[in-house]
Amino acid sequence: MLCSLTLYLALKKKYPEALITLVAAKTNYEIPFFDINPYLDRVIIFDKSSLKTIIRFIKTLRDRKYQIGVVPSTIVLSRTSHIINLLSGAKYRIGVKSIDSNENNSHKYLNIKSDFFWKGKHQSIRNLEVIEQINCHLTKEEIDSIRMNLSGADVSFAKDFLSSTIPDKKRKIIAIHPGAGKEINIWAAKNFIELVKKLNNNYSIYILITSGWTDDRIVKPICTSLQDEKIEYTILNNLPVKKLGAILSLVDLYITNDTGTMHIAGYSNAKMISLFGPTNPNEWASTGNNQKYIKSADSNINNITVNEVFLLAETFLSNTKS
Repeated sequence: MLCSLTLYLALKKKYPEALITLVAAKTNYEIPFFDINPYLDRVIIFDKSSLKTIIRFIKTLRDRKYQIGVVPSTIVLSRTSHIINLLSGAKYRIGVKSIDSNENNSHKYLNIKSDFFWKGKHQSIRNLEVIEQINCHLTKEEIDSIRMNLSGADVSFAKDFLSSTIPDKKRKIIAIHPGAGKEINIWAAKNFIELVKKLNNNYSIYILITSGWTDDRIVKPICTSLQDEKIEYTILNNLPVKKLGAILSLVDLYITNDTGTMHIAGYSNAKMISLFGPTNPNEWASTGNNQKYIKSADSNINNITVNEVFLLAETFLSNTKS
């Protein structure tokens, strides 16, 4: 979702008074849409669990008159999304005709569409190119300036948390995210354990472990090993997005798998190393000056060596070695 902010900013730049509604699928967990995307005015959840919920959704969708409807299709081509866009009654229905010569079978529902060639192109640029069809543009500087909308209270919370948790200012604060939504994106727990041990042998460190709803399985063995090694750590479990972003913006280094918190850190301007297996980092990696990635040569994330990650980490930490 964060990678689509270019689309929303470009819309708001051209139409600053526009009211933007996001249609989102129902999930089993809460998504803080308005914390992630400050350009939204309304979110409607599409619940297809019964005919009654579908009818209620359509009534809610059509209680506004839309001039523009957009189906970005930068990840998947969804017939349902195109039909919802048509049902919205939007005068201009914008999307893709084809992607890399593969036709969008639902493009008949669109009246503004183009052929896109996106192989190896970053998701933020893909989203922007879709809305550029109606002359909504951003400069490179505007793209690079997009950040999480952290408030003064968020930053104060982060500073207070870090100063109370880690009072020794000389210690390097290293955060790790060992989980991921997909198993193929998970660098094994033993690799994170070995990496933390190596960092601890070379630097005075404190570890923060960011953790989501499904990460206990990989976080627990890491915590057990850190306890055995007497390496101090704190788990940040399911923190609100903006509070997490504020903390990550202040740490000395964040090392993460390719997953949602990587994007939170990226748009919070965190110093970061992200690890990629099968996913193309040219499409997904954060692109800030202090954000680097390592891509497995054979798409197996566990063939990234601990030493590769350690050596890249040293480029962030060596000037402040203690």
